[in-house]
Amino acid sequence: MDSPRVQVRKGQAPDMMDREAFGRQFRHRFFDPAFDREREALGRIEVIAWEAYQQGRKSGRARAAGPGFADPKFELSEEWLATRARLAAAQKRWGEAATPSRVLVVAGASRNDGTCPGEMSKTWRLAQVAREALAGDSGQGGIDVDVLDLSHLASDYAHHIHPCKGCVSTAMPLCHWPCSCYPNHALGQTGDWMGEIYERWVAAHGVLVVTPVYWYQVASPLKLMMDRLVCADGGNPDPTRTGGKDPAKAKEIELAGWPYPKHLAGRAYGVVVHGDVAGIEGVRRALCDWLDWMGLVDAGAQARLDRFIGYYAPYATSHDTLDADIAVQEEVRNVARALVQAVGEVRKGTLSRPDAKLKAPRPK
Repeated sequence: MDSPRVQVRKGQAPDMMDREAFGRQFRHRFFDPAFDREREALGRIEVIAWEAYQQGRKSGRARAAGPGFADPKFELSEEWLATRARLAAAQKRWGEAATPSRVLVVAGASRNDGTCPGEMSKTWRLAQVAREALAGDSGQGGIDVDVLDLSHLASDYAHHIHPCKGCVSTAMPLCHWPCSCYPNHALGQTGDWMGEIYERWVAAHGVLVVTPVYWYQVASPLKLMMDRLVCADGGNPDPTRTGGKDPAKAKEIELAGWPYPKHLAGRAYGVVVHGDVAGIEGVRRALCDWLDWMGLVDAGAQARLDRFIGYYAPYATSHDTLDADIAVQEEVRNVARALVQAVGEVRKGTLSRPDAKLKAPRPK
């Protein structure tokens, strides 16, 4: 029930599916006639799935949150609690001097040779150039390199980054760290990759994003990941405070004063954007603004790169063009080298953040 201070607006969501429509949707994934011999078994499973949908059983397995939460008796998803524990362990390792420096290289293209395009992406190749520089060319050993290839969304079985549901736009405390919107078993929204991706970001002392330009923007896998990282910037680490997903409670908490914790702040970053016609500068600026907003620190001017590879040239020979562009390959190495230097300063606590102690007059 709304309090005098808050109002929760309703009326947009569609009605729940009826039994027939649900059945059609459920059976789509079993269209292959190879499943025909198990139709009776699938029918029984469909009944269970229908019951879960009707009852809204988002998590089939939950337990009391336990010590460390505002309401220790409130039940939370076992899957969410396991992800939260991994993030806490990764953050602890991140801050220990004995932990090797780690850089996460994010390859943001949709294309790889294991799916319809039949060919690897230039983004993947540039990510490998960066990886090799991080691991060796820098002259500073001890860098662990983790390459996150987001094209696996297109080539791997039942692999998803589900879209952000926009909880933060209702109230910041409703957006949980890590995201608790998924998995939602009642809606079949499973196989979500973000639990693992959160851990990889938390473990990194530096992040290097390599991306192509698709229609003046980043590719959809990268944008999905970016949207789901909103919980890293102000997300609520204690869902029991909001009674799970109670929007009225979340609004009250935000209005009472929310600290907007930046869970990834202090890590260093570099960005490589490549294109063939237009859009590279806008995408590079948008990525850097996003990373700055989350509290990451850029590794210098040479770590923010945008370049055309084969300007208005045929797509069919674009890999040959990249082969011949020795300069852009060296520029990517310089992004990696600058990031290695910045990571070293992160570990020593000397990376310059002149505005770190300033209080924002309008936190968001």
